[in-house]
Amino acid sequence: MNNFFKRLFAVSALAVLIFLQACSPKEGPDTIFINGMVYTADQDNSTTQAVAVKDGMITAIGTTEEISKLAGKNTKTVDLSGKTMTPGFIESHAHLMGIGYNKLELDLMYVKTYDELVEKVAEAVEKAEPGQWITGRGWHQDKWIEKPEVMEKGFQTHDKMSAVSPDNPVYLRHASGHASFANAKAMELAGVNRLSIESLSGEVEGGEIIKDKLGNPTGVFTERASSLVGKLVPQETEERAERALEMAIQELLEKGITSFHDAGSGQAFIDRLVRFKEADKLKVRMYVMLTGRQPELLEEWYEKGPMIDPDHMVTVRSIKLNCDGALGPRGAWLLEEYTDRPDHFGHETLPMETVNEVSEKALAHGFQVCSHAIGDRANREILDRYEASFKKYPNINSKDVRFRIEHAQHLNGNDITRFGEMGIIAAMQAVHMSSDRPWAIDRLGIERIEEGAYVWQKLLQSGAKIINGTDAPVEPVDPLPSFFASVARKTLKGMPEGGFEPDQSMSRDEALRSFTIDAAFGEFDEDFKGSIEVGKAADFTVFDKNIMTIPEMEILDTKVAMTIVAGDILYESGE
Repeated sequence: MNNFFKRLFAVSALAVLIFLQACSPKEGPDTIFINGMVYTADQDNSTTQAVAVKDGMITAIGTTEEISKLAGKNTKTVDLSGKTMTPGFIESHAHLMGIGYNKLELDLMYVKTYDELVEKVAEAVEKAEPGQWITGRGWHQDKWIEKPEVMEKGFQTHDKMSAVSPDNPVYLRHASGHASFANAKAMELAGVNRLSIESLSGEVEGGEIIKDKLGNPTGVFTERASSLVGKLVPQETEERAERALEMAIQELLEKGITSFHDAGSGQAFIDRLVRFKEADKLKVRMYVMLTGRQPELLEEWYEKGPMIDPDHMVTVRSIKLNCDGALGPRGAWLLEEYTDRPDHFGHETLPMETVNEVSEKALAHGFQVCSHAIGDRANREILDRYEASFKKYPNINSKDVRFRIEHAQHLNGNDITRFGEMGIIAAMQAVHMSSDRPWAIDRLGIERIEEGAYVWQKLLQSGAKIINGTDAPVEPVDPLPSFFASVARKTLKGMPEGGFEPDQSMSRDEALRSFTIDAAFGEFDEDFKGSIEVGKAADFTVFDKNIMTIPEMEILDTKVAMTIVAGDILYESGE
């Protein structure tokens, strides 16, 4: 009898539990996004209308009707009202602290003449104490709408700037980061004068002091020569660094960027990111390249191995090597002399033996290598070094280690197919084509331009992946100009009609993938993010226009409406 009542009680309790569950509100997703034009960047480049999210991950995609049925009592509904949603944009090559510091010092990115640069320096001098350093970045002599009256080797001279800053040392970095411009006071402090360099042609190891015809320094320093003055600039405080980082993160969110590949930093930066993550201030997912300029840092990391964050917020598993200069200051390392400067071939800014050494150690310890190369000789040399290192580890498939070349702007035709054959990722910044192509032809000539400059289709057809970015603060961190350049191959003013070498333009699907799923591949995270698929991170960028269908020039007028990371709306226009 007792057993009968026990069974009856158990059955009754189960019935009550089932009843209560049936009557309780449906839990459902945390958030649903409906009524959108959703580009998934999945294998089929499919589109849809709505997405459901729970615990920061995508749980369902489908039509608005299908996803709306999943909503529970506490589900938040976000009506996209026809706006365009894509996977969260990934910046594949830029410099986070540089973006932040640009907001704290002279931002010269939009200066249009040398006189305007001088005016900005004069304004800064008025606010500064005597002896206080004035620093900035962003000038680019080839982008000025008029040339200075006095130029040496394609650069301005310091005289006008020095006249307005007699008591303040001034140090201004080129937009590319591969040259600098100093005033007389700064050069005086550095001991750089005619007498100190009269025995030199101007060349220093890995760089050049630009001199006038009388042998006087003009104030322009290229590549590693910049350190002659740059080493005197006061070190940043941690308080200022944290402020710069906060401002940079906010800038990324406003530009629709949910993940960021930082192209070369040290331990202090990594520690700062970890602190921000722990304080819930990081917001954007970070993939950090260790700077190759600190060999002792690399040795420490070889010993402990990559740091792969299970939360996908701060991962360190790659190494950045700076192997040549930039094309603007004629520092890119070329196989043949510069068209507009005979007998000059650019600079090897890192011994190629170092590329061999780092590549081999990276393979042994599980790190990816990301080498900066702009000129065709630098690209060939690095490909040779990568290939040699792979041969020393025959049990490792070269395509699995995903070594990268950062920029890969100007290639010799014989080297293009090697990217696909070896699985080398071309980490390119399409906006450089818009900014540089009008004057790059003066550096390289038409034959080299057509053969190997910004050859996106040739690289894709080789089987290589192209991942996209901006190289900010070299260019603004906004990805839409790079997206535009990828498909239009025009300047940001829409010139020329039909675009430069239009056969090399990307389709819009290819351009979107270069900023999303392929960029995630570039950091070994394509199974977690980069496309809108069930089971992946709910990282989305929402635009106010359909960048996949609107006329090309309208892409540049498009704005970010929302930036969503792990399902949370971290930026919304108008708020």
